[in-house]
Amino acid sequence: MQQLTPEGQQRISDLAQRYYVSTDAVMTLLQALVNGHGTMAQFYHPELGGNGQWMQGGMTMIGDMFNNGLKAKVEGLCAELSSLLSSQPFVPAPAFSSSQMQQQGGGGSTAVSLFVPSAGGGSGSWWPGELGVPSSSGSQNNIRYAYFPGARRLAVDVNGRVSVYDTLDHQISGVSQQQGSGSSVTFTSQYGVVSVLSLPIISGDLAQQPPAKPAQAPFAPAPAEAPAPRPSSSPQEGDIFAAIERLADLRQRGIISEQEFTAKKTDLLSRL
Repeated sequence: MQQLTPEGQQRISDLAQRYYVSTDAVMTLLQALVNGHGTMAQFYHPELGGNGQWMQGGMTMIGDMFNNGLKAKVEGLCAELSSLLSSQPFVPAPAFSSSQMQQQGGGGSTAVSLFVPSAGGGSGSWWPGELGVPSSSGSQNNIRYAYFPGARRLAVDVNGRVSVYDTLDHQISGVSQQQGSGSSVTFTSQYGVVSVLSLPIISGDLAQQPPAKPAQAPFAPAPAEAPAPRPSSSPQEGDIFAAIERLADLRQRGIISEQEFTAKKTDLLSRL
């Protein structure tokens, strides 16, 4: 991992003090300039107006577009950092963190060696080498990111744990970390603010975990069918039996004949 020399740390600390920004903001610009070979930068940092771009001898754009004072500050920082990089051998996207800085004053105007040479001769990049050079990168707090639109990949490093995501059709303009007890990494695209975890993960800690199986309910025997209810007696059943008894009484008293009794009884019983 590429690191700053003590002289480089002091120079960055001096720039942060002179421009009244954090060393993390200066390091974000330095890393973006390294990605742009010292002549251009695409960056994101809250202290620098959010998303921004700078081109040597060209335009400067920041998210807080009407803040001319902040725009001049970004221009000054980029110009000085570009001048520092012009005397350095190009090292693709070294990884930085504010903990590497030493809050010291001073610092002369002579050229300094910013970066500790890589002992293994590697590129010094923290993302997988096959992704190449990102179009934009940045850092905030304990995260850093690099965006590769050609490969449709987003590399995110959170506390030294790197994950690579498929960006699908998103056109990413910045990555940030939502603060709070449930902090999460989000990015901004043409669809607004989106959680990084909504993207398919290609490599990293999450990709190595087997997909979670849906929870299955413990086996339970099918409930026994309730016995069919016995048919209840017809509401008219009692009335029919009472009518037959009255008919029998009329027959015994000679009011109706045996044939009439039998016919009426048959009719009533057919209604049950």
